[in-house]
Amino acid sequence: MPRRERNKFVKKNQVLELKIEDYAFGGKGIARIHSEDGSFVIFVPNTLPGQLVKAQINKSSKNYAEAKLIDVLAPSEDEVEVPYQDIPGAPYIQLPIELQHKYKKESTLSLFKKIGKVENIEALFDEFVSSPNVFHYRNKMEYGFSAIGYDRVTKRDKDEFTLGFKRRGVWWMGDNLDKDSGLFDKQMEDNLKNIRQYCIDSGLDPWHGPKREGFFRYFVVRKSFKTDELLCNLVTTSPNLDQFDLQKFANFLKDIFGERLAGLLHTINDETGDRTIATSGSIDLVCGKDKIVEQLLGLNFEISMKSFFQTNPKCAEKLYNKVVEYVLEDKSKVDNTVVMDLFCGTGTIGQIVASKSENAKIVGVDIVVSAIEDAEKNAKRNNIEGLKFYAADVGKFLTAHPEYENKIKTIILDPARAGIAPKTLQKIINLKADRMVYVSCNPATQARDTELLSAAGYFIKKISLVDQFPHTAHIETVVLFEKS
Repeated sequence: MPRRERNKFVKKNQVLELKIEDYAFGGKGIARIHSEDGSFVIFVPNTLPGQLVKAQINKSSKNYAEAKLIDVLAPSEDEVEVPYQDIPGAPYIQLPIELQHKYKKESTLSLFKKIGKVENIEALFDEFVSSPNVFHYRNKMEYGFSAIGYDRVTKRDKDEFTLGFKRRGVWWMGDNLDKDSGLFDKQMEDNLKNIRQYCIDSGLDPWHGPKREGFFRYFVVRKSFKTDELLCNLVTTSPNLDQFDLQKFANFLKDIFGERLAGLLHTINDETGDRTIATSGSIDLVCGKDKIVEQLLGLNFEISMKSFFQTNPKCAEKLYNKVVEYVLEDKSKVDNTVVMDLFCGTGTIGQIVASKSENAKIVGVDIVVSAIEDAEKNAKRNNIEGLKFYAADVGKFLTAHPEYENKIKTIILDPARAGIAPKTLQKIINLKADRMVYVSCNPATQARDTELLSAAGYFIKKISLVDQFPHTAHIETVVLFEKS
């Protein structure tokens, strides 16, 4: 067996100071080591051109290496000061939004050129859709408790009761959120330190990751932009629960948020896994109501703690508008026909298409049973007819329903980050639809699927980018494919 060639430039776990020179898709900064042997590329996630960073090599090959960001030693000259506390979930908050858009557009389109083999992708570009709210756009946050904190002065861990976010890449270390992060609700985040102090005063311990013990685990908040209400969920373990007065805690939250507090739920999670809601735990209503209502494009959606819902609802409206614009671009392929909405989730896109078309029948399919249940309830609530939802694996559903072949003119696709499995995509192609509108939260897998669609005669007519998550590397794409 041939020996693996040793990397001449870096070793695994080596810590380096690197100057970031360029930006690659997915928020990866590009650094280079230059020597007599040539130039060697190192990718460092969540970094920007111009930054000097400390990073640790965690993966290397002959041609490149990947490193974990430890610290930003010097900012980029492009960065500006913002009045928010830095958090792992917003690595680019100090970069002006126009530059964020530039990096996202260039790196995303390059994927379709390199992976999807679409040489003229720039000519097919339609629109960059920006978020209506650049700050405070999220409708849900999960704040974690930890018994191990982070000292921002010494940059080391310490024993401390924390409530905030995990340090990037360190699952067991918490970092207190002391003020508004700029992503969620300002009043909630400015008061998180008071909620933390209330919990400290109870005398009960926060979760200790390595020891897998403690009482307080998570504080989860959902917000409705329609009603401005906040729905809270305190996640704890069951031991010592008799020592914590949940009703008194609810009154404490009412004193802070008043009528904005829609309700408080309590979840018991005794599992060691790092999840907010356990598969075997209970969730009970302490006060108020267990759901809030959000509105998208005039349709009302009831949201519980477990419901999937778009994290940035104001931008989701713009995303859905773009999808529906592409679907209805040729209404002859929609009106009086059956439209397939595959990986439909809670059925929002299908409902909007049904409400804006003439006698279209929407067939929605998704493997998540709870999402289909929500889809059916929401369609009923909004009095939209012509929808039929199935809780099933998309590939198996298409195998079990061959009657749809040659009868579908338009297909809507909105898969998970992993994209569409090749066998499932082939079954979708076998439907012989005239066109597909493909929504993706991971353009890399969409670009991969583009090559297979092109081989089957489907070519990109238009592509738009939607920035649902400002200050992060995430970008969503909406692509209209038409059969040649």
